[in-house]
Amino acid sequence: QVRAVESGGGLVQAGGSLNLSCEASGTIFSLTSLAWHRQAPGKQRELVAAITGEGSTVYGDSVKGRFTITRDNAKNTGYLQMNGLTPEDTAVYYCKLRPTLLHTDYWGQGTQVTVSS
Repeated sequence: QVRAVESGGGLVQAGGSLNLSCEASGTIFSLTSLAWHRQAPGKQRELVAAITGEGSTVYGDSVKGRFTITRDNAKNTGYLQMNGLTPEDTAVYYCKLRPTLLHTDYWGQGTQVTVSS
């Protein structure tokens, strides 16, 4: 069974940084794309960043230049380095896995990120 487990969320002051991790299991990680989405209270879930198995990346407009998505295929883990955090970044951050061969999305349970002003 494919699983994604997020960690690294927490409370940080505006201007601070956090590094989220997503550990994957049950899939050939190098053949799995990984994405981070977030959902703030009362808002729709939105794409933050995504990375393919080969390392190609895409970012949401609101995080370009501040967030960096990476992956370590040897550790079956993806990361989201978040710098220059603002209160508008407060949300639950979800990791999504999409194994190439399964054409199905698998979501983690989410990790809360709260940025105080």
